[in-house]
Amino acid sequence: MIDRNLLRNTDWILIGILLLNSILGVAFIYSSSHYLPGNYYVKQILWMVFSSIAIFLFLCVDYSTLVTYSLYLYLVLIGVLGGILIFGMPIAGAKSWFKFPFFNVQPSEVAKIMIILLLANVFAKFRRNYLSMGKGFLGVSIIAVPAFLVALQPDLGTALSYIPILLAAFFLAGLNKKTIIGILICGLLLGIFGWNFGLKDYQKKRLTALISPSQDPLGSGYHILQSKIAIGSGGFLGKGFRKGTQSQLRFLPARHTDFVFSVVGEEFGFIGVVLILLSYSFLLWRLFQSIGHSRDRTGVYIIFMVAIMIAFQFLINLMMIIGLFPIAGIPLPLFSYGGSSLLTTYIGIALVLNVKMRRFANI
Repeated sequence: MIDRNLLRNTDWILIGILLLNSILGVAFIYSSSHYLPGNYYVKQILWMVFSSIAIFLFLCVDYSTLVTYSLYLYLVLIGVLGGILIFGMPIAGAKSWFKFPFFNVQPSEVAKIMIILLLANVFAKFRRNYLSMGKGFLGVSIIAVPAFLVALQPDLGTALSYIPILLAAFFLAGLNKKTIIGILICGLLLGIFGWNFGLKDYQKKRLTALISPSQDPLGSGYHILQSKIAIGSGGFLGKGFRKGTQSQLRFLPARHTDFVFSVVGEEFGFIGVVLILLSYSFLLWRLFQSIGHSRDRTGVYIIFMVAIMIAFQFLINLMMIIGLFPIAGIPLPLFSYGGSSLLTTYIGIALVLNVKMRRFANI
């Protein structure tokens, strides 16, 4: 449980930044979806409450205990991901959700937490100066199974989001030149194989639209073109809250999910974009700064992988909306609508808080 000493070591600043960005996210979800059936902003608020309860529950258990049982949690995860292929509810062409009476859950998002815990368990005990071939293969195997099951849904964007978590573990374990070359070669071969045998036609069109979206302005290039129009039309000060033409008139697709940051650019302009970037950057800085407050290597691995997980999604989402990365369905953590994504981010930050608040425990 949490005693007074642990509460005294809680990073309330990190919690405050987390809540601030979440509230801003709700505001933009409201702006971009208030005219749609479904009350998305209300659902996001409810997920905030549920995720906050999850933070408290995860803080009650020492992170070392979670890591100890990480293999069992991972095996349960594999079973759930396998089950969703049979019993899952298809949404937007992907069978990625379990449907419950009042909400849906996307296990592939929460899978990131189980992967982080198991990788921390495996690599924290690794004491060599460089990553061995055996440990590297074990790490690849850990993410390969869930990534394969998620890709079958099909949800290639979420499957690819597991890779930065593994690379973060590899980085801390010690990458030498041979390992880096091996990773690059494997990545190249995987890319060639995926293009010829794995990617569907619509996924290939998204990649080609990245180079020239104007070639198919009403098809594969539509999302990128409308996103750029929305951001550019915001100018310096923006058009005002709930006054963006691209979002309010529904020209901008997925405006409350993947492209919510385009709404920020249109309604609050350059100034709004800069302020949101500063707020989010402060969150990421606080996460990376927390690495120095761990009592052991396990905590270092957990914090670094959580920070990389959030930073990767943040960077990829921004690159998506300005046309520097294919549309991969990767949400902006805390800002995009999505309960499973919000819950995963909150639990990830709960692990960081857990490591920091117990840095003086058992020493």
